[in-house]
Amino acid sequence: MNRKKYKVGYTTGVFDMFHIGHLNILKRAKEQCDYLIVGVTTDELSFKRKNKYPIICEKERTEIVEAIKYVDKVVPQNDMDKLSAVKKLGVDAVFVGSDWKGTKSWENYEREFSKAGCEVVYLDHTDGISSTILRERLNK
Repeated sequence: MNRKKYKVGYTTGVFDMFHIGHLNILKRAKEQCDYLIVGVTTDELSFKRKNKYPIICEKERTEIVEAIKYVDKVVPQNDMDKLSAVKKLGVDAVFVGSDWKGTKSWENYEREFSKAGCEVVYLDHTDGISSTILRERLNK
């Protein structure tokens, strides 16, 4: 068996109106870890952070992500305490879009996670697609 770089990987997202960018992140993450855990942002947390609810409800978004062959386990993301999730889930890699690289918040996460034996891995963002872009198209 081909050994991957990381044992347990973790990534999170709202995954509203699931699209190719979402699939690319999950595929690229799974290519680097044996076991991929995905945190699906709850409707409540999404509203708290973005002041709007996702178009697709949490239950359905979770079912969609669970059905993806690259995903081994889905957990609800109830809060933004990523360090707690890393420790609780025994994660050695957190995957996030490259658009976050160099931001103050993710530089802090890198320091916090490294103390817990976890690395931050930045994955290329798929240009030209996002749930925001899809919402704008629907509103036209």
